[in-house]
Amino acid sequence: MFYEDLSAYEYLDEDAFTDPESGVYALWYRPAYARLNIGWLEAGKPYPTGTVPPAFVAGLKAVQRVQWMNVCLGLHACDLCPEADAAPEGTGEIRIPGEAGTAYAAPFLITHYVTAHRYRPPQVFVDAVLAVDLAAWSAARWPDVPFPWVPDDAERLLE
Repeated sequence: MFYEDLSAYEYLDEDAFTDPESGVYALWYRPAYARLNIGWLEAGKPYPTGTVPPAFVAGLKAVQRVQWMNVCLGLHACDLCPEADAAPEGTGEIRIPGEAGTAYAAPFLITHYVTAHRYRPPQVFVDAVLAVDLAAWSAARWPDVPFPWVPDDAERLLE
């Protein structure tokens, strides 16, 4: 599934968080912020490569440990890996807040793309990941979620 970096995200109308501890509780809402695609790579499509700061990779991994966004039932295997049977699989996405009113939408495989395939996301995304308050996001417990722009009227599945 390929989308150009910084293009408008239009895959799903709503954003939905799943509680990573229970795997059951969820909340969903129509975002009031613009969502921009980052890191939706596909074999045969060119993508920028280069190095990224180690703190950026650590930040991505930390976000992925605490944020489950738009988790789907199917799995998406990395088609950039030469051996399909050894390719990592991912499901879901992450959201990273950018400038006011903008969030970046990245696939869960983004860390793999960065570390295994040298994908170099746009600098605005790197900066946004580095700006995440990882301590606050890691401390969030259900029904709070690790993302700052969840509206008060979000629908919640609590049981």
